[in-house]
Amino acid sequence: MTVSNLTIFVALRYAFGKGGVSGRGDLSYVSTLALAGLVISIAVLVFVTSIVNGFERELRERLLNVLPHISAISSQGVAMNSLPEAGNAAGEAGLAALAPVITSSGLVAANGQVRAAQITGIDQEYSKVSGLAKFVSAGDWSRVQQVPFGLAIGARLAEQIGVKVGDSLVLLLPDRRISLAGAVPRQKRFQVVGIFASQSQLDASGVFVSLKDAQRLLRMPGQVHGVQGRLADLFDPHQARAFLRAQWPVSELRVQSWMTEFGTLYQAISVQKATLFLLFSLLIAVAAFNLVSGLIMIVEQRRGDIAILRSMGASRRRVLGLFSSMGVLLGLAGTAVGMLVGVGLGYLIPYLVNSLSKNLGYDLMSQYFISYLPVQILASDLLVIGAIAVAATFLASLYPAWRATQLLPSEVLANE
Repeated sequence: MTVSNLTIFVALRYAFGKGGVSGRGDLSYVSTLALAGLVISIAVLVFVTSIVNGFERELRERLLNVLPHISAISSQGVAMNSLPEAGNAAGEAGLAALAPVITSSGLVAANGQVRAAQITGIDQEYSKVSGLAKFVSAGDWSRVQQVPFGLAIGARLAEQIGVKVGDSLVLLLPDRRISLAGAVPRQKRFQVVGIFASQSQLDASGVFVSLKDAQRLLRMPGQVHGVQGRLADLFDPHQARAFLRAQWPVSELRVQSWMTEFGTLYQAISVQKATLFLLFSLLIAVAAFNLVSGLIMIVEQRRGDIAILRSMGASRRRVLGLFSSMGVLLGLAGTAVGMLVGVGLGYLIPYLVNSLSKNLGYDLMSQYFISYLPVQILASDLLVIGAIAVAATFLASLYPAWRATQLLPSEVLANE
């Protein structure tokens, strides 16, 4: 066994085993208590970072894949022949796709249930603007354009009013018409041809019909409310916004990008991740330096062992390496256990939250833009957290190791 291997072996015995060179005592409880704070800190950091990563991923890949990136809407309506195309000037303005839309708030009624809905009239170009068709869980998204008065509805909304593919429901609009019975809301029976489950807020309110049916329903022949588009660069909506504003001299034209509603949230998630990482990294550092007291206790209890090692020819550098190695070994053990606990929490807690939401019939995530607790565990984060923890424990072990080198063998053995 080489000198370095012997040092590591003795460090392992001191940190985790019974007895040292002189066969004294059992220090496993001291080591365990010293590591408890480190394990908890690392586990919490891994868990919290994974949750923040999950929200950032869902916002970027799910919500921004489902919702249009930019829209230009006028309540007065605009002529369809005045709409720009996603090419030439539109392409130069940073727009990858454009689609005409009609939007209206309304109600859906079926099986004695009535719910509020956001009704959107779309054509076949809408699939280039939104990836909502990828989240269809039942039926066929393309049938919205093929079936007269067919619609696609969000999964939660469909569940609330008790409809499935093939059933009928009634759309009620706030526009009133005068009949012999007086003012009555405008309504039309539609057939459900598709149900989408994007696990976002859209599932609880979204209803999509064909553009032609929306024009008939709202009495807007040859007109639409505006366009919705997809940006070539998600974080550069300025050129597209200026381009769309220049298309129609309409005073009520409202142009807004995804950043208007979710930009602050996206930035908040990024800032929160950095802030939480810094705070919990400091907590790891504090927990690691709590090991100082445990290591000092080990040094005090191993004074005789240190004196014997020094008498046998071990240099101060070797003793320093012994106790520094012990600190690093404790850090590695605490880091490994903390990461395992953190990863376990990352998979367990979302399962419990989603199960409780389902069993209690209450959406615990109703205040967020998605209906479940997301988790994304990144290997890069684990590596950074591990490096921080091991570096902190190494620094924490230097002072006790230095104290061990200052012990004089003659004084220690004289008092034994």
